[in-house]
Amino acid sequence: MLGAIKQKVGSTALNSSIIGQSLQRFRPSASSARSYAAAAKQMTVRDALNSALVEEMSADPKVFLMGEEVGEYQGAYKISKGLLEKFGPDRVLDTPITEAGFAGIGVGAAYYGLKPVVEFMTFNFSMQAIDHIINSAAKSNYMSAGQINVPIVFRGPNGAAAGVGAQHSQCYAAWFGSCPGLKVLTPYSSEDARGLLKAAIRDPDPVVFLENEMLYGESFPISEEALDSNFTLPIGKAKIEREGKHVTITAFSKMVGYALQAAEILSKEGISAEVINLRSIRPLDRATINASVRKTNRLVTVEEGLPQHGVGAEICMSVVEESFAYLDAPVERIAGADVPMPYAATLERIAVPQVEDIVRAAKRACYRSVPLAAAA
Repeated sequence: MLGAIKQKVGSTALNSSIIGQSLQRFRPSASSARSYAAAAKQMTVRDALNSALVEEMSADPKVFLMGEEVGEYQGAYKISKGLLEKFGPDRVLDTPITEAGFAGIGVGAAYYGLKPVVEFMTFNFSMQAIDHIINSAAKSNYMSAGQINVPIVFRGPNGAAAGVGAQHSQCYAAWFGSCPGLKVLTPYSSEDARGLLKAAIRDPDPVVFLENEMLYGESFPISEEALDSNFTLPIGKAKIEREGKHVTITAFSKMVGYALQAAEILSKEGISAEVINLRSIRPLDRATINASVRKTNRLVTVEEGLPQHGVGAEICMSVVEESFAYLDAPVERIAGADVPMPYAATLERIAVPQVEDIVRAAKRACYRSVPLAAAA
């Protein structure tokens, strides 16, 4: 059976055609850390993702995109704008509303050597496909003794948006980050989005690529190096966005921006915060985190997701295991409230970490404010 799975169809063009034909009946009729200081150009995260897809699809005919409304509608968030016109319906595939179906087709295509990019309109819908992501994609390389690679990317918006309620506001970083066999990436800036998506598509293993809807329209400085078609970022390597000496703040995705805002506020009060953009949840860059904590002697972790069994909890344990003797204060953990996301805007804001929460936590770590227990 493994031999049959590993057998390649004769040409990549035929491979793509097979996938296109299988979906035809469903189709609608109608490196590394660097400063941004020298970067002169600006690019939105949306355009960064789009350009990465264009370049990788142009460079490798085995790469194709599939998902709901990625073709005719050009993507729910316009990430795939222009791709259908450029690459045609055999490589930009509109699917029915059946995540389990098209995720399974994508995994099967990856078994045969194609490189699918599967878009979930939101990662909340990936729960319909989680069996294929976890059991079919993540475990196949191990269970086949290395005979089967699954070069597939599952991408789409993750985490809280605004006013979409509990079922559409979840962060899946910790969910997928706990699964061996997956790589889990969380871009923040345009440079992250371009470099990490290109690296994910080229990677031989399944990658869960967690974007953030609220960042798509954000513009970031981007260097000439990052605009090169050969540019990628290393998977598993964090970036120090801002150097500091008094407290380390780790964050990913949208929370990196909040952490940077908090660091600016703290600097005006004499606290020098080092901000680490994790970029990668699995593998996690424990070396960079621990090196920073050994310098600052304090740690604040920030994430949108739920606190129990979260990314911050894993980071705390890593520091306790490797750098406990360097800590001068208890680790502070900032996360979403341990409740389903409220729909009301006022409650939603309370349920999601805010800049002021990070500032207060950093001050507590630096003994600049009243401890939580005394304030209660």
